[in-house]
Amino acid sequence: MFALAHTAGGAATLTEVCREVGINKSKGLAILNTLRSAGLVTRNDRSKNYRLGPGLLTLSRALLDQNDLSHVSAPYLAELVRATGGVALLGLISDDRFFVVARSEPPTGSGINIHVGHRFPLTWGAHGKAVLAALAEDERERILFEGPLYVAGDPGRHPVDLVALRTELEECRRVGYAQDLRVTRPDVAAVAAVVMDRSAGASEDARLVGCVVAVGVFAPDEVSGFGKLVSSTACEMSMHLASFW
Repeated sequence: MFALAHTAGGAATLTEVCREVGINKSKGLAILNTLRSAGLVTRNDRSKNYRLGPGLLTLSRALLDQNDLSHVSAPYLAELVRATGGVALLGLISDDRFFVVARSEPPTGSGINIHVGHRFPLTWGAHGKAVLAALAEDERERILFEGPLYVAGDPGRHPVDLVALRTELEECRRVGYAQDLRVTRPDVAAVAAVVMDRSAGASEDARLVGCVVAVGVFAPDEVSGFGKLVSSTACEMSMHLASFW
């Protein structure tokens, strides 16, 4: 389903799906038939293309309705929107991915196409730097060594200078937030700070669960102030929303 979601045009043949996922055709056909029976995938018998099905709308609506985080985080994100004029996001970490679970934007809209359910590589942009900076040194060095690193975008097109990145991560730890000054457009910037689960009590036992991110058309001299605001918001959410992590 993720392969179909990220296919140009939203449709793909059995061969294309199996190649993208890395499985053989017989296994892929069995999985797709199961998904079709649940309405999660559809197939055009004429083109033989598969698409995501309407059954996903039911699941998505149920998830959003049951996602208390979207409700309890709303005041925090709304305040960030009011202060920055940009979009405010809450994302949670799952394996090597960062999933957007809550979003707030100005009443007039933003033109920034990042929505609830959007997923990114864990090491992408501002949230990737914030996450790397917050990790224990051995885990951080393992990721830096093994990669792939998306802090500068596509690693195939933008190789990462590890010396410069380590210096930047040290600055992230010092100031409490990370920044990315080239998100999707040259005039768009992002700042991010990590959210921790502190329910265990001791700070050394805190678990990294996600990030708060503000994205917008920020002037260079605004980034520092917005970064501090995002950092303080992430700290408040870490303390007051511990039961939701």
